[in-house]
Amino acid sequence: MFQRLDCVCLHTNDLEKSLAFYTEMGLREAWRLERTTDEGIPWTLVGLDFPDNTSSQLTLSTHPERKVIDVEIRVEDVPTAYRALRANSQIEWLAEPFPIEEGHVAVMTAPDGNVLVLIGG
Repeated sequence: MFQRLDCVCLHTNDLEKSLAFYTEMGLREAWRLERTTDEGIPWTLVGLDFPDNTSSQLTLSTHPERKVIDVEIRVEDVPTAYRALRANSQIEWLAEPFPIEEGHVAVMTAPDGNVLVLIGG
């Protein structure tokens, strides 16, 4: 079901300061998405590529409520993975599958307490 690590997402209160640090460390901005919360608060996601192009990405988020580190795992089909996993009582679903620019996302808390974001078709 899990195919590969897509990215690790870090929260930041100061996007420009974080970008300056990570680009100084050799990462390069690959993409940027501007979004709003359900309450209309704007927030930003920025994907950073490592020099080794076989690496997963590091993503920065300014979401005002999601301030935990999350690990994004690539799956072939998010709704199918969700249906297969939702019977597992050890998983807490923070967000059921919802559409994004290229596919779907669902957010879960694994039995060990870590937040995993399933991303894919």
